[in-house]
Amino acid sequence: MAYLGEPRATQLVEAVARYLDEVAVPKLEGHAAFHGKVAINVLHIVAREISLGPAAAEAERARLADLLGADGDLDALRRMLCEKLTTGVFTLETPGLATHLLEAAADRVRIEQPNYASLKRV
Repeated sequence: MAYLGEPRATQLVEAVARYLDEVAVPKLEGHAAFHGKVAINVLHIVAREISLGPAAAEAERARLADLLGADGDLDALRRMLCEKLTTGVFTLETPGLATHLLEAAADRVRIEQPNYASLKRV
């Protein structure tokens, strides 16, 4: 997506999250407060997906292309990997597979749960 000027999508999402966190949710109680906090968390995930997702997807696509010796879009390469795993062509002993899986999982955790304690070991 082309950058059209201020504010960027991540800034808008973070502004809504900040408003909910600082103004709206403190006035709520019970289930409404809980759901407000969930909404804040979702907005932070969306902001990280916007800012980190494209690079993570391209890194995964490049790793898969190298691992599979094939080119294609991310979905096609993921399907190829699944086929090789389900048919037994690839196993955890396949060079590069474990590293790819670890990196792909770590990238998802960086987006969805960046404070996850085990992420700091990756």
